[in-house]
Amino acid sequence: MKKLRITLLLLIAAIVVIAVFLRVWPAFGERIEGERLARVKASPQWRDGKFRNRLVTRTMLPGTLGKTLRMQFFGDEVRVPPIAIPVQHPPVAPRAAEGLRAIWIGHATVLIDIDGYRVLTDPIWSERCSPVQWAGPRRFHPPPLALEDLGQVDAVVISHDHYDHLDMHTVQSLSARGATFFVPLGVGAHLERWGVPAAQRKELDWNEHARLRDLEIIALPSRHFSGRRGTDAYETLWATWAIVGPSHRVFFSGDTGWFDAFGDIGRTLGPFDLTVIKIGAYGPTWPEIHVNPEEAIAMHLAVRGKLMLPVHWGTFNLAYHDWNEPPERLVKAATGKIAFVTPRPGDVVDVRRPPPVTKWW
Repeated sequence: MKKLRITLLLLIAAIVVIAVFLRVWPAFGERIEGERLARVKASPQWRDGKFRNRLVTRTMLPGTLGKTLRMQFFGDEVRVPPIAIPVQHPPVAPRAAEGLRAIWIGHATVLIDIDGYRVLTDPIWSERCSPVQWAGPRRFHPPPLALEDLGQVDAVVISHDHYDHLDMHTVQSLSARGATFFVPLGVGAHLERWGVPAAQRKELDWNEHARLRDLEIIALPSRHFSGRRGTDAYETLWATWAIVGPSHRVFFSGDTGWFDAFGDIGRTLGPFDLTVIKIGAYGPTWPEIHVNPEEAIAMHLAVRGKLMLPVHWGTFNLAYHDWNEPPERLVKAATGKIAFVTPRPGDVVDVRRPPPVTKWW
């Protein structure tokens, strides 16, 4: 009986410590309350106490937990590059008043110069995509540009609040330099806790627009989920995005599974001069929340993209496939069907003169 009491006390103490850690550690973000909560509850995407996808969407297919565990612990995939990633270190030129170019920083982080504006998508400069920097998935390569070398960033577009897309330390650095953040509903609570001023936060529901002078940024439907603490799934919204300048248009996928909204986006907002679309971190047990390379091509075609920049691969070990399988599948499926590029991290992609496709991996 004494041993049982000690075990129960230790269990209770552990639960208390975890609960306090989840509440106190700022990287976990903030719960939604007050006026923000009222706006969240008024969203057409909010039903029965959570944000919902338009289609029934499961983070894992029923009956596949065992398969997922086997892949995690006994898979023989080469998930970490056996070679050094050939990172390029470009100079960041002054922003031109016209044109469109992009630099893949890694994962879903892309620096976009569009019609005189500098935009970052899902920026993460931390060593690990994790609430702590002593554990969690670690980068395969350093960022090709240091944060302080980016120059003035006008806008930051966040697709959702998972750690590989929303990084506290990067957000705080960019906020201190005056960047305006465009985020899905609810994500502003995290930014507010991290010190981002209200004037630099724009929270949008699907199909809502916001402007930064003559740059328009539009939140669009996605098929995914959210959460940072394990107990807050679906409490903030997720989105794809359109970035519309006076002369050019960019579509950014963030994380999403395939569904028919992409055709609607193409009809109403396309064509897009550049699409930035994820091709990695898919798996057979979660097909509804992440597109694979072939579905990424279908997305590019549906939104009426002209040039595709594939992202969300080659930076973190987040799925059960070879680290270089996504670009291999993309090249095989896309060649002769769409215009696309396969830049190394740090390569400059100018949509007027896109670089040739190379299999550098």
